[in-house]
Amino acid sequence: MAAMRVKASNSKVKPAPAVETSESINEQIAAFLKSGGEIQKIEKGVSGQTFTPSKHISLGKK
Repeated sequence: MAAMRVKASNSKVKPAPAVETSESINEQIAAFLKSGGEIQKIEKGVSGQTFTPSKHISLGKK
């Protein structure tokens, strides 16, 4: 008699798709402002990144 092989299933749970409407975003903004939140305008070309000296890492022998 031939042995039957059971294949493992790829049953990973997929996350729900990220679907937002402009209406739901506006509702979130209104709730944020109502709770005392504040929206800041950031000028063009400005980022929140802070630049620190880079670290040099040597992996080989000198």
